[in-house]
Amino acid sequence: MTASNRVPSLMARAGTASALTLAAVGGSLVVPGMASEAAAATPATKALRIAASKKGAPYQWGATGPRSFDCSGLTLYSFKKAGKKLPRTADQQYNKTRHISAKSRRAGDLVFFHSGSYVYHVGIYAGGGKIWHAPKSGDVVKLQKIWTKSVWYGRVR
Repeated sequence: MTASNRVPSLMARAGTASALTLAAVGGSLVVPGMASEAAAATPATKALRIAASKKGAPYQWGATGPRSFDCSGLTLYSFKKAGKKLPRTADQQYNKTRHISAKSRRAGDLVFFHSGSYVYHVGIYAGGGKIWHAPKSGDVVKLQKIWTKSVWYGRVR
């Protein structure tokens, strides 16, 4: 079916208001409230998918990918590939994000583990109380349940 054949049936299904929108944008149907899959993928959700794609990559202190990572190296790499720039260390990344509450967290936000005011680890929130992270020497990038309440959340701007 060609684009010109689709337009009448799309216009009939979309209704008059969308038909006017269709005419205004030169043939592309725009339906309010219906985001395309590409538009719906935010940098945070892209970063989350990128981190997940690194499952099994070995932890290496100071590594920023693409084959091995430390914790902040994984978040740095994932967000860079998603089009966002982050500083190098977990502490610097915490200072660069917009701080949010646990209630406001969503998939793709950063989870910062802290002792007092010292941030010592970071991962990417995957939902369901789990994060993608590069845990420690001898381990690999993996999905893991958050194991402590001593966490802060940050949203990459």
